[in-house]
Amino acid sequence: MQLTGAEIVVRCLQEEKVEYVFGYPGGSVLYIYDELFKQDKFKHVLVRHEQAAVHAADAYSRSSNKIGVCLVTSGPGVTNAVTGIATAYMDSIPIVIISGQVPTPYIGQDAFQECDTVGITRPCVKHNFLVKDVKELATTLKKAFYIAKTGRPGPVLVDIPKDVTMHKCDFEYPKSISMRSYNPVVKPHEGQVRKALQLLLGAKRPMIYAGGGVILSDASNQLTKLARTLGFPVTNTLMGLGGYPATDDQFVGMLGMHGTYEANMAMQHCDVLVAIGARFDDRVIGNPEHFGSVLRKIIHIDIDPSSISKRVDVDVPIVGHLPDVLGKLQALLEQSAERPDAKALAVWWKQINTWRARNSLKYKQGKELIMPQYVVEKLYEITGGEAFVTSDVGQHQMWAAQYYKFDKPRRWINSGGLGTMGVGLPYAMGVRFANPKATVACITGEASIQMNIQELSTARQFRLPIKVINLNNRYLGMVRQWQEMFHGNRYSESYVDALPDFVKLAESYGHVGMRIERPADVEPALREAFTTHKNDFVFMDFLTDQTANVYPMIAAGKGLSEMILAEEL
Repeated sequence: MQLTGAEIVVRCLQEEKVEYVFGYPGGSVLYIYDELFKQDKFKHVLVRHEQAAVHAADAYSRSSNKIGVCLVTSGPGVTNAVTGIATAYMDSIPIVIISGQVPTPYIGQDAFQECDTVGITRPCVKHNFLVKDVKELATTLKKAFYIAKTGRPGPVLVDIPKDVTMHKCDFEYPKSISMRSYNPVVKPHEGQVRKALQLLLGAKRPMIYAGGGVILSDASNQLTKLARTLGFPVTNTLMGLGGYPATDDQFVGMLGMHGTYEANMAMQHCDVLVAIGARFDDRVIGNPEHFGSVLRKIIHIDIDPSSISKRVDVDVPIVGHLPDVLGKLQALLEQSAERPDAKALAVWWKQINTWRARNSLKYKQGKELIMPQYVVEKLYEITGGEAFVTSDVGQHQMWAAQYYKFDKPRRWINSGGLGTMGVGLPYAMGVRFANPKATVACITGEASIQMNIQELSTARQFRLPIKVINLNNRYLGMVRQWQEMFHGNRYSESYVDALPDFVKLAESYGHVGMRIERPADVEPALREAFTTHKNDFVFMDFLTDQTANVYPMIAAGKGLSEMILAEEL
């Protein structure tokens, strides 16, 4: 059966059981869009900017464990998408980006809307392809989906010249792919797992440190079972929140730059640390020399061997798929009659609870100004902790992570590695398409929301009942906080002037807008948004205390036990 390249693209997406393609048309992909028009097996979501297409596909993947797909045109289309691609790459999110390219004879001739897509995206994709022969198209797309999902996940880009979408060839979609140069390790080395178990059983001050890999590999159940069997404290990274139930007594909170006092102190002073799907990044352990000043044994479990001993030397490296590794560890534990030292563990928990008693997340809510932490706490209360929460990047992101207790994986959707402002709204769109009956809240700030605010139009077109929680302090909040603490209160370009009337702006797109200025109105407004306007897109503009800062905080270059607490100011 002979098909055009454009027909082959559509058939391949159908074979992969794609549900949604997020995209924006342009000259180089018009033949593909023509074929999209002729089919009804998957839907296309027209965004208003290519960056939002990638973010939406990214969040679709994060919240569903499926591969997100986006489609953009050549030149400015794909360069607009690069921020979204880099965001997905830093957080190891499996997406496939299909980009148009000028016809093959024009490549390298500075043709209209030409750019070196492969060269531009090479540093921020897991892999990319330029397809110059229509006969290679189906196999290349099969490889793209395979590479994106297996091993350490990540974005894969397929660049298709316009003439390739017009040419014809016989079509057959491969049932499977085998690549000699790409064979990620899945099964762990049993000897290493046994070494890890012996360290855990002999620990006096153990700590489980779990990251985003737990979420991405769907290993939350195995992690929870292992932690409860051992009785060890658990901390999550920003990307790992929801990987272990936040309301469980063994959970000591998020760690790192804005982590809890108890999580950071336990992390610093433990004698055996098991890192699971985490990478010891700078925002987690602070100064590596300070972290290394305490002697401890470290077990590091990860699917990506290049992440192990990259920043911190470890004693027991284990490469493998987390559910397989944790399952094997659990099985060996259950076969063993040995258990951790109960008396030593009780002493360790007593110390942790002493640190926990400091209540490092406490704040004061007065009668005049709305504290942003209070808004997040009320959001958690009103949604029963069941919402999918997306966030932009800044102070509001940290408050969301600190005060919304995630008991389930894939409910917390944010940009961790790249820290991309503007992701919140397109993330919320992607989450809603992946989970059409879910409650979706986007926690944002007045600066972040404006970076992709054009997506209010997309939300209107597709009737997405998202609730935007805008914590509006009229500042680039995290920038202002750093300027206050480390730059002598010189607020250089951090005040956000000439803000729009967000209520009128939301209403102009056909949405519901609310402005909330008093603490007493926070809870009633949230209840109205999530009940009376359950089926509407609601933009809630909360005017919050301009001086509120995120605490605890570890300054750049400092160690985990050198936190700044609100009570010390």
